[in-house]
Amino acid sequence: MNAGEKREALKEARRIVVKIGSRSLTRASDASQGRFAAVAAQIAKQHAAGRSVVLVSSGAIAMGYERLGLNARPTQMALLQASAAAGQSGLMRAYEEAFAVHGIHIAQILLTHADLADRDRYLNARAALEALLEYRVVPIINENDTVSVEEIKFGDNDQLASMVSTLSGAELLILLTDVEGVLDGAGARVSVVEDVAQARAFVKASSSDLGTGGMGSKINAAENATKHGVPVVIADARDASILEKVLNGDDVGTLFMPGGSRLASRKHWIGYTLKPKGGVLIDEGAARALGEGKRSLLPAGVVGVRGDFEAGDAISIVAPDGREIARGLTRYATRDVSRLAGAKTAEIEARLGRAGADEIVHRDDLVVLA
Repeated sequence: MNAGEKREALKEARRIVVKIGSRSLTRASDASQGRFAAVAAQIAKQHAAGRSVVLVSSGAIAMGYERLGLNARPTQMALLQASAAAGQSGLMRAYEEAFAVHGIHIAQILLTHADLADRDRYLNARAALEALLEYRVVPIINENDTVSVEEIKFGDNDQLASMVSTLSGAELLILLTDVEGVLDGAGARVSVVEDVAQARAFVKASSSDLGTGGMGSKINAAENATKHGVPVVIADARDASILEKVLNGDDVGTLFMPGGSRLASRKHWIGYTLKPKGGVLIDEGAARALGEGKRSLLPAGVVGVRGDFEAGDAISIVAPDGREIARGLTRYATRDVSRLAGAKTAEIEARLGRAGADEIVHRDDLVVLA
């Protein structure tokens, strides 16, 4: 498809995830309540057209630290957590009032990474989302920053939105920001990204003190979502009709289209939701075997171990040149992998003193990243 045809295909999306960040909601040039009303009005229009919309919204910490009387986003963990707690109720109240004008009910969903890393909880969250959308409710999702220390320190809602697009079965992810899209070296908007590496070269560090996700984070989130077959548009939150324009196929924002084979939900969960607990270093032969696809990681290809993990944990698989080339669920803990490094299958029982699986990571539990 050419660029125009790719844009036209977005018209067919019936279930979309929209993410908006703190800076877009709390710009000094706009009254805060007016921004919520503008977001609700756009989503209501798509709702009326028969689309289902999931909203991933930041803003709790930004709203909360003002309520606590602080002059800037705090850096102390306890104050970040307190700000999130103080601001989340206000955030939802603002959305409740904004959507009520359109006769739309909303539902709050607060997630931690642990909710998505546990497969049973992941599936339960998916079922709850499906039920809410069936009843024409707009779910509003945020990280549960009050209890999720690691998410405050390292996470951002761009990554959460990418995971939610997979979780919800979305057909399109729209990441709203405070610029037109990805800008090239001359400051011109990039319409369609064919090469994610090229897009990353244009990224500049964010100077915002309101949120944690800059353009680099959005590009990473876009790459992850497209691996599951979900198109992504990074677009301008300042445009009061941006959702309509994107879904009309207009040339706005920056479009990332899926390429290659679509990863199944469970494989995408392994590769792009779980956080590796450690890793294994492999030799060149094993790297080639994994790169060709449909191969398990056998003990013979392992040359080293990193971190501390248990059987069933997600681990990184690292090539001799230091690149992470795959992720998977290990069948052995760190100590056993160390014992088995370089072993042939027939040697497994002798090295462990017991029978064991033939593979360190079975191909059904393995995702090649490159």
